[in-house]
Amino acid sequence: MNPFPEDIFTEPESDPDTLANLGPLRRLAGIWQSAKGLDVNPKAGGPERRHYIERIEMHPIDAQTNGPQLFYGMRYHIHINTPEEAITFHDQVGHWLWEPATGLILQSLSIPRGQAALASGHAKPGDDRLVVTAARGQTNYGICSTDFLEHAFRTDSYRLEITFNPDGSWSYAAETMLKVRGRDELFPHRDVNTLVKIAEPEPNPLMLLQGKKPA
Repeated sequence: MNPFPEDIFTEPESDPDTLANLGPLRRLAGIWQSAKGLDVNPKAGGPERRHYIERIEMHPIDAQTNGPQLFYGMRYHIHINTPEEAITFHDQVGHWLWEPATGLILQSLSIPRGQAALASGHAKPGDDRLVVTAARGQTNYGICSTDFLEHAFRTDSYRLEITFNPDGSWSYAAETMLKVRGRDELFPHRDVNTLVKIAEPEPNPLMLLQGKKPA
């Protein structure tokens, strides 16, 4: 059964206050940091474990529509380095989106090694746990990589689980299943961390234009 309306052009009214309409994503809004991250990645001699320092900024954007589909969301930037090196260990940008009508949550991501993904899940306001997934080969919620990554470190799936903690922090466990060239078994590339808020988010542009403060 097709869940979509026949009218694919008419756009709904939206609220200018994105923060008030982020539903289960509201607790992610802000600037976050941690020095307790742990990465487990594949190397020629076997799995490598590295601790990392992470900063994440998540700021609301104006409501977005695809005809009748209405999203509220945030743009985000993740920057990671390690205690041993000042050079960037990981850089990532994207958006978190929530569709109030269906409970759909989306994470889009792009990393400057030639890879992008769109992961999906469902959640309700007040949920203490969010899960989004994507899989290679899907045309809706999938993973796109360069020829070299497909050849050497093919990503077959992506799963991110976020847990909101009672003290206001939040934790995540990210797992990408990699097919490393020359090895038979898939490698579970894992990242885990717990982040604490150091600053509140910026208002979305429409709220700034109207001179309003977020609720």
